[in-house]
Formats: sequence, C-alpha cells, structure tokens
Amino acid sequence: MSAASDHRVFHLLQLTAHRVKTHADRNSLAKAGVTAAQAAVLHVLSRSPGATQRVVAEQLKQQESAITAMAARLAEAGLLVRTPSDVDRRAWALNLTPAGEAALAGFRAPLDELNAALTEALGGEAQVEAFALSLKAILDADL
Repeated sequence: MSAASDHRVFHLLQLTAHRVKTHADRNSLAKAGVTAAQAAVLHVLSRSPGATQRVVAEQLKQQESAITAMAARLAEAGLLVRTPSDVDRRAWALNLTPAGEAALAGFRAPLDELNAALTEALGGEAQVEAFALSLKAILDADL
C-alpha cells in the first residue's frame, strides 16, 4: 500500500475540509451574516463589479446554477443587485449593495481568526507555506 493509503489521505482531506468549512460558516454567519461561500461571491463582485453569474462561477470554479441560486438569495437579502447585462440580454450583471460591502468587510475578522488558528495548528508560517504548496499540487494534478 502507498503512504497516501496508509494515512487515509483522501478521508483526512474530506474530514478537514468539512470541519474547516463548518467552523468558517458558523463564525462568519455570527459575525458577518454570510457564509464563507456567500462571502466568496461578494469578494468576486468587489473586484469585478457588474460580473455575470457565469463569470463569478468560473472564478470560483463552481457550477453556474449554484451561483444563480446563491445570487438570488444574496439579492433577496439585500447584499447584491441583479440588473440585465448590457453585453448579454440573457445574463444578469451583479453588483454589491452597501449592505453587501459591509457584510464582506465583516467577514475579514472571522477569516483572519481562522487563518491564525490554521497557522497555529500547522505549526507556523513555514509549515503553512509547505501545506499550501501541497494543496496546490493536488489541485494541479491530473486526478
């Protein structure tokens, strides 16, 4: 058997991702009123005002249908506005509202806290650098 199998790396990745996402969502909902996934959409829009749902989905490596549903929820919550796109009449242009900008700003503190906890759990900045490179290698691998 391989070291990856011996250590059950796939299972450990799944458990870790679930635990970190759950922790991030709880903290960000309590402090900023949005989940980590919602904050990611808001972040993309802060850097690309007027982006379509397709562009947001591509940047976040998500299905467009997932972003469509999330954009509808964020619009209903008053965090973004959807207007017909000037480029494609079938698409929506998405823009942050002031409330969306405030929610995104409020997400910064929980994210900083999580990154500090991850840095401590990994044993310091050098280990974070190595871990990040390993995760990027997995993402770049032809799996």
